[in-house]
Amino acid sequence: MTAQAHNDEGFCEVAGGSLYYQTAGSGPAVVLIHAGIADQRMWDEQVPALAERYRVVRFDCRGFGRTRSEPGPCSNRADVAALLDHLEIGRAALVGCSRGGMIALDFALERPERAAALVWVCSGVGGWEPPDELFTPEEHALFTAMEQAEAARDHARVAELDVRLWVDGPRAPEGRAAAEVRRKVYEMALNNYTTAMVEGLEPQPLDPPAAGRLTKLILPVLAIVGDLDSAYTAAAANAMALGAPNVRILHYPDCAHLPNMEQPERFNADVRAFLDSLGAW
Repeated sequence: MTAQAHNDEGFCEVAGGSLYYQTAGSGPAVVLIHAGIADQRMWDEQVPALAERYRVVRFDCRGFGRTRSEPGPCSNRADVAALLDHLEIGRAALVGCSRGGMIALDFALERPERAAALVWVCSGVGGWEPPDELFTPEEHALFTAMEQAEAARDHARVAELDVRLWVDGPRAPEGRAAAEVRRKVYEMALNNYTTAMVEGLEPQPLDPPAAGRLTKLILPVLAIVGDLDSAYTAAAANAMALGAPNVRILHYPDCAHLPNMEQPERFNADVRAFLDSLGAW
């Protein structure tokens, strides 16, 4: 299968659900997988920059954005494969942020023949547990407040805490990030909690998890870390680099969890340079 040149949007039917997606550009395929506090709109600044040379695919995962799903077991990795099949794409580079980075990593390990490269952004590694001392008292306090707001089903408060923790960064003052970035993430997160969330959805983890399989991750990996993010993500990037043979780590000193939204020009240039260095796939 080869990528075809067209811009499109629609729904891809999958087992027990319907994935909303958008495509733009032509050339080798690049799939963008959003963070758990966002939806596919977090990539608005990346699509035009990457679509100049690549066929860019972005979508809303189950429980997010405009995608709809029934309760019960599901596989985010199978959803990515089904979307590639729907679009007649055999192989793609994967760009994933936070939760999306873990999905992309797991997909690359489970279906290596379909993954050309990985851009892992402020994410984690399934099965890798960080030492508790990585988390500051401020982070613990924010996590506790978030748990309490979730238990009370105070969706607006949870979205506010998402912005405080992940957009501003736990080691930076509240309100640090640009107002427009904070507003957009709050809107996406609140929509997920109030509209898109599916009670009883059961994403199936990769088994065995990624942490024990990193030596098999032989494709090129660019790991991007925001230095104002939780120390967890930098430690996870280092753990991945120790386990996998072809990982390069970039640090963004003035960003937290969403560097593609905080510094889109730098992010786009770094990702373009990485993808361009690979040649066609």
